[in-house]
Formats: sequence, structure tokens, C-alpha cells
Amino acid sequence: MAGKDNNTEEGGKKPSLNFIESMIERDLQSQLHGDKVLTRFPPEPNGYLHIGHAKAISLSFGLAQKYNGNCNLRFDDTNPVTEEDEYVQAIKEDIKWLGFSWAGEHYTSDYFDQLYDWAIALIKMGKAYVDDQTAEEIAATRGTPTRPGVESPFRNRSVEENLQLLEGMKNGEFNDGAKVLRAKIDMSSPNMHLRDPAMYRIKKVIHHRTGDKWCIYPMYDFAHGQSDYIEGITHSLCTLEFEVHRPLYDWFLDQILEDKDGYRPRQTEFARLNLNYTIMSKRKLLQLVEEGHVSGWDDPRMPTISGMRRRGYTPNSIRNFTEKVGIAKRNNIIDVALLEHSVREDLNKISNRVFAVLDPIKVILTNYPEGQEEEMMAVNNPEDENAGKRPVIFSRELYIERDDFMEDPPKKFFRLGPDRTVRLKYGYIIKCNDFEKDADGNITTLYCEYYPDSRSGSDTSGVKVKGTIHWLSAAHAVPAEIRMYDRLFNDEDPAGHKDQDFVEFLNPDSLKLLPNAFVEKSLVKAMPLDHFQFERKGYFSADVETSPEKPIFNLTVTLRDSWARFNNK
Repeated sequence: MAGKDNNTEEGGKKPSLNFIESMIERDLQSQLHGDKVLTRFPPEPNGYLHIGHAKAISLSFGLAQKYNGNCNLRFDDTNPVTEEDEYVQAIKEDIKWLGFSWAGEHYTSDYFDQLYDWAIALIKMGKAYVDDQTAEEIAATRGTPTRPGVESPFRNRSVEENLQLLEGMKNGEFNDGAKVLRAKIDMSSPNMHLRDPAMYRIKKVIHHRTGDKWCIYPMYDFAHGQSDYIEGITHSLCTLEFEVHRPLYDWFLDQILEDKDGYRPRQTEFARLNLNYTIMSKRKLLQLVEEGHVSGWDDPRMPTISGMRRRGYTPNSIRNFTEKVGIAKRNNIIDVALLEHSVREDLNKISNRVFAVLDPIKVILTNYPEGQEEEMMAVNNPEDENAGKRPVIFSRELYIERDDFMEDPPKKFFRLGPDRTVRLKYGYIIKCNDFEKDADGNITTLYCEYYPDSRSGSDTSGVKVKGTIHWLSAAHAVPAEIRMYDRLFNDEDPAGHKDQDFVEFLNPDSLKLLPNAFVEKSLVKAMPLDHFQFERKGYFSADVETSPEKPIFNLTVTLRDSWARFNNK
């Protein structure tokens, strides 16, 4: 049976299953759909995908892989006002980058003719009618969960009149909003979605695929289940907000199925991904872009997949994060620190270590021979024995981090200070003898001596030090633009304040540019999205705009893991 071998761990022990996996295994056991498992991921192309979509992608594509099935990519392109081909292409790129491929690429617009035919069929069955009421009038007569709605005065139009009016709607004879096609179900149903929901509305807008062929477009609820049915989807997975839509999903299928006991898709809901300090609404994300709060959909501060990719997140880290979050039946808020932990965990394994001095102060080794240079061999990645080593040049004049020196250091400050010693990683032990300040009192230069017999790997100096710092040869350091990113919002729930706009909680320090930073010369060759650990500073990624003439690096995540409970070390 499909999927049988995929569910057994080494030693024959069966792993625990989430409720969707249990459902699929029951269906396979009962042969509900034979050995077939066909899921789908149905994004609307009205924006870029975000981290919440990554969970849905990992679930739908991952289950298909686990049970030797397939997953379709279907674009829910039923609202031409907000949909663009740019978003279609971005969505496909994001899915591929996450490591998934789709069995079939479909569009709801592929099914517009069939959906229209089904709408005609519902009219002929007396189960749909054209309503002349405005959207406001319809909303006002829908009632409340405890009070029945009021039937439309147009509810009992004849089949012939409804057919004629629907054709007129299709042919562009009426203005936007003048009429709507509604299903005739039950205006007193406790489920508000069954109170004569809209099936078609008039929108005289050019569609990104069908052009001006249509000026009426199906509503999501009318298109969703039927599209699943056309494609032969076995398991239609949705987030929890669609749970109340499921009776309508089933009602529409009940009307169109010729074989009531035969194949039908089934909708199942799971909890969506909610992160603190994060906005997940595509409408609000679009607002951030349009109002210039961010540089675009791929701004590294955005929760979009393209933004996370540009910031330096890896596909593996995002997939691992969605696995850690798991599949639940109740919504909850996930701490963004868990995502950062997953990113840090993956980058630690794959990132080469390099030297970068972000806020430099010059060091002159007064007893080091002028003009002399030495090659020190630095380990690329201690987590990967195959990563090898690289040469870094040591010379008389160096740069170190400004915060690695204190004029009046406290007792437990184990870095550099007057008459204090420190080891330069892969290099020598040095001692600070003097320093200079500028007119503003800022320290500009440290004058140090080095211990010639203290070179790493062959130290015979006998000098004991407690601190080790990184450095760069001033003559070989390369200026670079460093972009230090932090969370975009400084509030855990920026969209949860009824009396305040979410943009009021934007973090003014979410991006800081470091104008005087230097990096190793080797980083001139860094390609866009290459990952590095700047030793002692954090994980960084080469930006998409980086070049040998102007290296640009984005802070991906800091070294410190604040999500301690998930740290297995």
C-alpha cells in the first residue's frame, strides 16, 4: 500500500502521526481513493508568499511525498483586481526554493467555463438566483448567528429570468455591483456561510490570464471544492478559518456530483502559523511596500519567503521550523525565536567562518617589522571537517572591533585594555601599551607590542591570556556595506491593537547601516545569498546586490540562541 514503508523508523518502531497523517493512513487502509494521495497548494496570486504559507506548502507537498503521492499547484485567480503575473512567478520561485515541485500547474481560471456551466445547472435546479440588491443591502439582511436572515425579494425569480439575467451579467450588460448570483440554501441556517452565499459577482477588469473574456468571476467558495473535484484532489487541506466554510464546500459538491457515492474531495482544516512580532496579512504587507516602510516584498525584514531568502534564511531551516511547530487543530502564537533558532541551527552547520570588523579601531604593533607579512591558516568551518582552511594575512597594522578595547576595563573584561594582553585568533598574543584619541575624545589608534614566540600552533611564550579576539590586516581589509537587521516590529502583536494602526509599532532600529566596516579579502568573491559566520558577530549573507566593487552583507541572525529550551547542546 502507498506510504506503508514511509512510516516505519529504524528498528520497526512506528513514529507518532499528526491527525492529518492518521486520516490519510485510514483512507489508504480502507482504499477510499485506492492508493492515490493527491493534495494541492492553492495560493491567490495577490502578493508574495510569507512564512505562514511555508507551513502550508511543507504540509501539502510533504504529505504527498511521504505517501508516494502528488501535489498540485493551483492559483486561485478569481479576483483580477488584485492579481498579477508577477505574483504568480514569485510564488513558483518560492516553492522551488523551498525544495518542492508540483505535479500539475493549474489555475482556477482554467475552469471558468465549467464553473459557469455548473452555475446554470444550479439555476435550472432552482438552487441559485440573481439578486439585484447591493452588497450593503445583502449584508444588512443576512442576520446574525442568533437571528435569521431576511430572504431577498428577488429570491423567487423564475428559472428563465435568472438564466437570462446571468447571461446578461456574463455579457457585460450590467455595471459592477448591480447584480450578484447567489446560491439558494437557507437564510435561517446557524452557519452564516449557508445563508444564500454569493457565487458570482460582476468585475469589469482585465484578468491576467483570460483578458477581457469574462466580466463575472466566481467567488472562492463556489470555485474551491469544484476545482478540487475537477483535479481529483483526495485531501484538500485548509487553515482553520475555513472550517465554517466546509458545509458550503460540501453543499456545492452535493449539487454537481452525478455519482453521490463515488469520488469526492474532502476538506480538512489545520491551525495556521501565527508568529509574534510579525504581520501575516498580505494586505498589510502590501501596505508596508506601497507606503515605503520597506524596500519591497523581498526586504530582509519582511516575513515573506523572498525576504527571508534575501536575509540569508535557508530552505532547510524553514522546513525544520515548520516541522518543529507541528500540525495542530487549535490556533496559537509561535515565538519568532523558534524560527531564529532553526535558522541558527542550520547555518552553524553550513557556514564558513570568516573575519569581519564591523566597527574598527586601528592597532599598530610597534615591534612588528615594517613591511613584513605572514599567512595564518584559518579553519573554515569546525562543524565540517571537509571545509578545509584558508590563508589570512597578518601584518604590522591591524583592525580590531572597537568594543574589544576599554580604556578602563572592569575586572572580568578579558579583552584588550591598557597594559592588558589578548590573543589574536590564529595569530599572536599582543599587549596594549598606549593609545591615541581624537579631538572628540574617541580612541583612534592602539599602540601594542606582540610576543614573537606566541604564534598560534607554536606558542612557546609562556604568556597566559584569557581572551581571544578576531582582527584584520589593515592593508588587506576590504570595505563593505553591512546591513544590521532586527525585527520589523517592536510589539508582539502589532495588528492586535484596535485603537492603533499596526504601522505605529514599526521598529525604528530594524535596519542599521554600518558605514566603516571591513571584511576579509576572500569575501570579494562572495556570490549573492552565500552564507557566512562573521566570527563572534553573527551569521551573515551576501545580498543580491553585492559585487566585487561593493560587497554587501545582511545580518541573518545573531550568534546567541535565546530559544534555550530548543537548544540541545
